[in-house]
Amino acid sequence: MTANDSAPAPICKHGLIGDLRTCALVTTKGAIDYWCWPELDSPSLFTALLDDERSGIFTLSPEGEGWRTVQFYLPDSNILQTRWLAQNAVIELNDFMPITADNQTPPCIVRRVKVVQGEATLTMLCRLKFDYARVEPDLHVMENTALWQAEGQQSVTLNASVALRGEANAVQSRFTLQCGEEAFFIIGGETATGQGQQDVERMQHETLAFWQQWVGKNKYRGRWREMVIRSSLVLKLLSSKRHGSVAAAATFSLPELIGGERNWDYRAGWIRDASFSCYAFIRLGYIEEAKAFGHWVRTCMENSQFEPHKLQVMYRLDSGTDLQEYELPHLQGHLGSTPVRIGNGAWQQRQLDIYGELLDTLYLTTKYGDGIPHRGWQHVIRLVDHVCDIWNSPDAGIWEMRGEPEHFLYSRLMCWVALDRALRLGARRSLSMPYDRWERVRQAIREDIWENFWNAQLGHFTSTRHGTDLDGSMLLMPLFRFVSAKDPDWLATLDAIKNKLVRGGMVRRYIASETPADSLHGEEGYFVACSFWYVECLARADRLEEARIEFEKVLIHANHLGLYAEEFDPLGNALGNFPQALSHLALISAAYYLDKKMAGDELTWQP
Repeated sequence: MTANDSAPAPICKHGLIGDLRTCALVTTKGAIDYWCWPELDSPSLFTALLDDERSGIFTLSPEGEGWRTVQFYLPDSNILQTRWLAQNAVIELNDFMPITADNQTPPCIVRRVKVVQGEATLTMLCRLKFDYARVEPDLHVMENTALWQAEGQQSVTLNASVALRGEANAVQSRFTLQCGEEAFFIIGGETATGQGQQDVERMQHETLAFWQQWVGKNKYRGRWREMVIRSSLVLKLLSSKRHGSVAAAATFSLPELIGGERNWDYRAGWIRDASFSCYAFIRLGYIEEAKAFGHWVRTCMENSQFEPHKLQVMYRLDSGTDLQEYELPHLQGHLGSTPVRIGNGAWQQRQLDIYGELLDTLYLTTKYGDGIPHRGWQHVIRLVDHVCDIWNSPDAGIWEMRGEPEHFLYSRLMCWVALDRALRLGARRSLSMPYDRWERVRQAIREDIWENFWNAQLGHFTSTRHGTDLDGSMLLMPLFRFVSAKDPDWLATLDAIKNKLVRGGMVRRYIASETPADSLHGEEGYFVACSFWYVECLARADRLEEARIEFEKVLIHANHLGLYAEEFDPLGNALGNFPQALSHLALISAAYYLDKKMAGDELTWQP
């Protein structure tokens, strides 16, 4: 097998680079097989991860056999190094995206390859296609520069320190480097041209300094610092410097089941993730990021005209409201998983939990940041009054079921959180509010959960009203302080989840075949975030030894760089979009809480 294998790389065999505008995936063999440009939610230039025959890709690797490949990030950074080792040679490839202050300058990727021992002949191939591989561009190749152009598309250039040649609608190069010699490639907008070796060295130095200075502000000093640092760097990569939003994941349409139809676009911001994101940033000491995210949430509300019934479960990264879902039938999907989808139809669903997550976000951002303005509080009153009107209604639930709406426990729980946080916020800031009504509804929701979602015969809570089934989202009941983490009824539920949904530290969201609201075919994998929520529930229940062991079980299923997708398959391999923000948010929360408990630190009340 040669160093450059054309077979699609598994989801887990990737690293992530980015510049706070967009991200790219780099395989362990040095291929960039996924890049949307110039923004994270823009159409793609490289999508070989979803179709290695029809899509763009940028490969760079040594010729010959016998190479061993390893990959890691430069310390406390998002600069990715891929190394090839042979008996008589060592090669280092640094991939990164420079951080620029100018939002008008298109992002670029810098690829810097150096032979540090022996000599090596390397080959490069760059095949680029616009608009999700729907537009074949015109290619113009000069000695060291290539230009891709197409009508209605922003031009892309490739600048190199070695000679380029155009062949079969792609740019190729073959070159030999002696020990100590290096070459570079810069791909992006027109500003990618005219750069020399000193410019590349400066860009890498500045990029490394940016990330290391940002990591230096991280306040976490616990046992799992390396994993928490990497998770925080993932969250930062998924953040928009311009808009303050955090994308749910860097990718679209990676399958939750290989060969299945559960393929969604996660390049958007979910209101659901808002409180988790703000809490993670605040815990780690990144108050400005939390404020920026809170500002994005408020902009989303403005774009929905502050009408509670118009509030969406997700918004575009620029806080836009339209996320129309489309299929791309010309792409064969990752390992044949179709359909390939862009956009996400769940934006039009009714999901009652978002009101609780939104109020929890406002509570956190006002608790640790600025106060809420008078007009903003008036909008909150309208929103909470709306929750009072509609809390006892069926919906699509947290997992965005595409079957018939149901009465889900998690949706009830988060309606309770909406009332609870609004009451706390109003009292904390001495704000006027319809206290009697809100308190009456808060108690009514609590009573409804205990009466209609508790199955006395089975002896545990259930995920649907008068139901029998379990759901991983129930693990958030003590995390949102609805029930004591040591309440006997909750502990019975926790053990029921353990027996039904947990396998080797991995936790399913639910059993698809036993969930009528899930109308799609096939089972899904084990959900990463649920696995970390389970660990935190054990820690809160003072089952520390069990929590620590379960935590380590989940940690070993990270990929070689400490990154997580959305789900695991039964063997612990990555499934779904990658890397997933919610997975890393849950890791941070579990690591933070478990470390505090193991240290014997007193933990104050936290929402």
